[in-house]
Amino acid sequence: MRLTLHTDYALRVLVHVGRQNGDLVTINEIAERYGISKNHLTKVVHQLGRSGYLETVRGKYGGVRLLRQPEDVKLGQFIRETEDDFALVRCMRCDSPDECRLNAGCIARDALSSGLSAFFKVLDGYTLADMLDNERQAAE
Repeated sequence: MRLTLHTDYALRVLVHVGRQNGDLVTINEIAERYGISKNHLTKVVHQLGRSGYLETVRGKYGGVRLLRQPEDVKLGQFIRETEDDFALVRCMRCDSPDECRLNAGCIARDALSSGLSAFFKVLDGYTLADMLDNERQAAE
């Protein structure tokens, strides 16, 4: 499984903004820091604002800051909200297990679904606060 660039950028935005302790951060600052297209980043920040992760302040002295406490942002839930599709194989998009093109007894769909559930169970054990703590330790 691979996360989209949108989710990658969204995580970078949350980490960068979270490190600022409530100070406003501009999209330009984030774009320069991570080498991300300002246009693409604007879409990501807009979505994060609409989803309630960021407060957006318009105007000459505007920017963005975290709207949620870092310990309340579980990585698994965040990724579920930012990604569009978790179907690892085509048959996972079907409503019926009988639609498997291999055969009706194929266990891959169930195995992959169990693996995906385990993946998210692990991610739900981590928060944005954990990422920020790790960033701070790496900077020391």
